[in-house]
Order: sequence, then structure tokens, then C-alpha cells
Amino acid sequence: MGKGFTVVVGQHVKSSVKCVVANVYSPCALNAKKTLWEELSNVKAASQESIWCCCGDFNAVRSRSERKGVRGRNDQAREIFGFNSFIEYMSLLDLPLVGKNYTWFRPDGTAKSRIDRGLVMEEWLLKWPMCKQYVLRREVSNHCALVIKSVEKDWGPKPFRSIEAWFLERGFNIMVKDKWKSFSVQGNKIVKFKKKMKLLKSDLKVWNREVFGNLHTTKRRIL
Repeated sequence: MGKGFTVVVGQHVKSSVKCVVANVYSPCALNAKKTLWEELSNVKAASQESIWCCCGDFNAVRSRSERKGVRGRNDQAREIFGFNSFIEYMSLLDLPLVGKNYTWFRPDGTAKSRIDRGLVMEEWLLKWPMCKQYVLRREVSNHCALVIKSVEKDWGPKPFRSIEAWFLERGFNIMVKDKWKSFSVQGNKIVKFKKKMKLLKSDLKVWNREVFGNLHTTKRRIL
């Protein structure tokens, strides 16, 4: 633990990957931010782990466009330079942002900024390449909650595929009917249908090899 950050080393349950998560709550003063950046950089340099995620309220932006309606910041240019230098030195990458462009809002709506973010090392993205940071609705704070997650679309089971040549083969339809009648499965009609389709798929693979052989090899020979 340091002033403004907590570092946790743990194991991701589903993948058993060992990783590091640094939760940041940065002070407002630029000198205090610099101290936090330096201390956190030293912690990472001494770490043996390569899969890192730094997330939280950094109280700093990477460009002027990430702050709107905030005036009187004479140190903004130095803050931007220092924060980007810290990110580069740590070899961190800014995850894609989903939901909103800003994460902090003044209650009266006159100012907004993106001072909360999730930064990861390249090794993190090699493990979870679909990882993004999602900005949620504000509930009890001026800050929006951030959720870092890897979303991989599950389109369900693979479709049942067939080859047109099968239906031209003599005896194919009779073989399918006989196989279908021979399957003995339990459950309601939908469950039975699903189980029979799975069994039929396996038998068709065997039948295809015996009758047609390897279609890819055959195709290459013909060409």
C-alpha cells in the first residue's frame, strides 16, 4: 500500500492466471500526483509479475479534450505531460472506453472530465484481448463507476451443417431414417430432438469419412 494506491496480487479464478491490480485514488495536488506515480512505478519495477492493471481515480487527464468547463488550471500542461510520461514508463495501454466519454461530472453539469480509467499492460491484453472499460451510470457519486471486463460473444451451439452431395448419394436418406429410429434417448420432445441431432451428427461424420473420404484432400487432388 502507498499514499493513494493499493496493489493486490492474485489469481484469476477462471483462467488461473496470476495478475496484479493496482487501485488508485490520486490526490489533487500535482506534486502529490508525481509522488504517487513515482512510488507506483517503483512497486512495478520491483514486481516479478508482468500482467498488470492500474485502475481508479487518477485525478489527471491525458489531453485537454478530456476536461470540459474546468478553468484556472495553470498546471494542466505539466499534469498532462507527467501523466502520459508515467503511462509510457509503466508500459501501460489505455483500454477502449464504452458508454461515456467522461467519468466525472460537477453536480450542476457545468464541468466534466475523464479522470477515472483502466490501464493495462500488453500481457494483460494477450490473456484477455477483448477487454474494455465500461462507464456506468452515476448513482451516489460525482464519479461514474468503471467496470473492466472481457466480453466474448457466445452465439450458442454451432449450427448443424450438411453437404449437398450427401443427399445425392444412394441410400443416404434410408441410412438417416434408420439411425434416427435407433436412437434411444430420454426427456421431453425438445430434449430428445437435441440429443438425437447430436448423435446423428457423430454418425454422419463417420459415414462421410467412409463414403467420401477427406473432402479437402480430394478437392486438392481434383484441382
